[in-house]
Amino acid sequence: MAATQEPAQKRNLWGDILKLVVFLGIGLFFIYWFLLKLEPDQKQAIWNAFIAADYRWIAVAMGVSLLSHFVRALRWNLLFHPLNISPRLNTTFGAVIVAYLSNLAFPRLGEVMRCAMLRTSDDIPIEKSLGTVVTERIIDTLCFAIIAVVGILVMFGQVKDWVYDGLMQKFDSLPSLTTLIVIAVTAIVVLVVCYKLFYKMLLRFAFMRKIDDFVRGCIDGVKSIFHLKRKATLLFILYSVIIYFLYILGGYVIFKAIPETASLGFTAAFVLYLFGSIGMIISQGGLGAYPVLVWQALSIYGISQSIGLASGWLLWSSQQALVIIVGLPYFVYFSLAKKKLKK
Repeated sequence: MAATQEPAQKRNLWGDILKLVVFLGIGLFFIYWFLLKLEPDQKQAIWNAFIAADYRWIAVAMGVSLLSHFVRALRWNLLFHPLNISPRLNTTFGAVIVAYLSNLAFPRLGEVMRCAMLRTSDDIPIEKSLGTVVTERIIDTLCFAIIAVVGILVMFGQVKDWVYDGLMQKFDSLPSLTTLIVIAVTAIVVLVVCYKLFYKMLLRFAFMRKIDDFVRGCIDGVKSIFHLKRKATLLFILYSVIIYFLYILGGYVIFKAIPETASLGFTAAFVLYLFGSIGMIISQGGLGAYPVLVWQALSIYGISQSIGLASGWLLWSSQQALVIIVGLPYFVYFSLAKKKLKK
């Protein structure tokens, strides 16, 4: 048994190392590529923007980010209620921060780490806390999908001009919003009908079975929210709204730190959040990709490349600095709690 477990552990280790190299590589590639494209005067403009930034607003942005982590801990606590478990808010908050800190080192390590932290501090079985994390991630995915759809519909007038300017160079004409909606709805209906008709045949393929298991898991995860009492369910929804509001508010506050972006409103912060979220997904902790996509978002509003990149780097670095400053003491705290548990 031990002989078979050892190769499996080595494969997992090499798999984690490969993920780290790939995600870090993507981030470093973005940095190298865009630094290579920048002219000396543009690099100087970015540096000047950093120097001229009002760091009082950056401190406020860090406070907003910290508050979002705290509300996330409050929301996570609610998911333990159906399990008759009541973890301390201090430890769930610390576990959330340590999770973000862990994600800076290895992608998706944080989900496992925060469950391990609760096992150490509050003696909560990992399998139970991991179920709450999976549920939370499913809800977050659905929330982001809803926000993205709403964002596309609400911001279509502004984003359309930015997208169309680029696409019109390749196409003579582009469809209207109504046509795009009709095409999207039709495609979804066709896919659902085909899935229903050929369900059993599709399940013969391992890839389709994984998709089916994922969809069913998402549905079960969403259903678990309704196991909460009415008050807890309402609080869960309220906390979710507050979390995403704070994410967007953080970008709005950063606008105030730079004179060139100070006039931008909450709508621009909304677009910035949508673009920036993609950057956090495609590279390790958003390294390199996040500032680039923030610049792309701000270019819709006529912000120059240098100022857009500076805004992205200020927002990204302030968030990571907060995670490191608050996360490291909590990491030490959980390490000491682990030693006490062993004794």
